Amino acid sequence: MFTNSVAAGSGGLPELGNLSYPQDLHIHTIFSDQDSSVVPEQTPELVARIGHAKVMGISDHFEHFADTAYDIYVERMRSLNLLAGTEVDGAASVDFATNLAFDYYIYHCRDHAADYAGAERLLSTGRPVIIAHPNALQTNLDRVPDDCVVEINNRYIWRCDWHAYYRPHRSRFRFVISSDAHQPNWLSQSAARRAAAELGIRETNIRDVLTPV
Repeated sequence: MFTNSVAAGSGGLPELGNLSYPQDLHIHTIFSDQDSSVVPEQTPELVARIGHAKVMGISDHFEHFADTAYDIYVERMRSLNLLAGTEVDGAASVDFATNLAFDYYIYHCRDHAADYAGAERLLSTGRPVIIAHPNALQTNLDRVPDDCVVEINNRYIWRCDWHAYYRPHRSRFRFVISSDAHQPNWLSQSAARRAAAELGIRETNIRDVLTPV
């Protein structure tokens, strides 16, 4: 249970010091209401209160909320100083997703021609397109457009030989490191940051590539 007492710091909240990650852009909340891994306590407000990263973006599953709660979703994230991203599950949702304004896309790019074309379509919006946990989806990074950002995902990175999978592409892509948190105790990037350090990957700050929405 959180207490109401706070120490002096930015915004009246306690300083977390070295516990804060630079950024986390792949976080789910109760807006992903069809995902059984998301617990009821995983509200945007709780994520913002935990404040585990200096820059935080919520990327709930597009297919779960976009047709019924898009405006509520964006307004809620903005009110909490969270970036409003979304996770798009492949080519079937791309056209609809491009018609709604998000800060960035987390994109499921499976090894299908339509999904690679979908990445190109999302890039045409001018917003960052982050290829979600590609090692878990058998994404062929040779076929991914150069302008995409590749995610090193704490939930899935250990499921591959990350040296063999990512090393050939280190100089071609920009990278971000994400938790893919569905629960408060998942708000960690330890495994992903270990992999990035071994690969010599320097993370891209999403604010350097954001365009106004």
